[in-house]
Amino acid sequence: MDSSTALITFRKSLEKFVTFNEAEWIVFTQHLTYSTLKKKQYFAVEGKVCDKIAFVVTGSVRYFHIKDGVDITGYFSFENEFVSSYKSYLTGMPALNYIQALEDTRLINISKKDMDAMLNNPLLAYKMERFGRLAAEYYLCCYEDRVAAFITQTPEERYLDLLSTGREILQRMPQHYIANFLGITPVSLSRIRRRLMAPSKSA
Repeated sequence: MDSSTALITFRKSLEKFVTFNEAEWIVFTQHLTYSTLKKKQYFAVEGKVCDKIAFVVTGSVRYFHIKDGVDITGYFSFENEFVSSYKSYLTGMPALNYIQALEDTRLINISKKDMDAMLNNPLLAYKMERFGRLAAEYYLCCYEDRVAAFITQTPEERYLDLLSTGREILQRMPQHYIANFLGITPVSLSRIRRRLMAPSKSA
């Protein structure tokens, strides 16, 4: 996917938050940068400030923490989704987690410096304020849904919800990352998968 096609995809994805007219879009795109992460490269590192938010054009990343020398996966971002260590980005404090590319990943970036410049630009200020508010509301809802799932659902129900998204996560992600994401061990995930596959085998 070339840069012009990536921009068209990015613009379409932004429409759920904000719509730009042509003059606004021209100025907005001047504040964007492009980058590629190779597999296993980091977008954010614990202890360092994450000073950008990015749109995933192609590829995927995982969010994880390290506890007692073991990394624990908490979330993923895929194509047409945003990625950032949001608290670090907003506050300028060091990130509390790692974000790592799971495969070669192309990104469109907005640095904190460029975001602040757009918020101070009379042509873009209103649209960027609206984008920031609606994006924050969207990801707050995602976070609340995830917390609620751990309280109200069984691991099997969380796995079925993951299947129902229709994303290629189960084919693209190593099983131990998926198990981490569901809050279970890889052995438990294997048991759930076998149990769910059993009826179809006996049919």
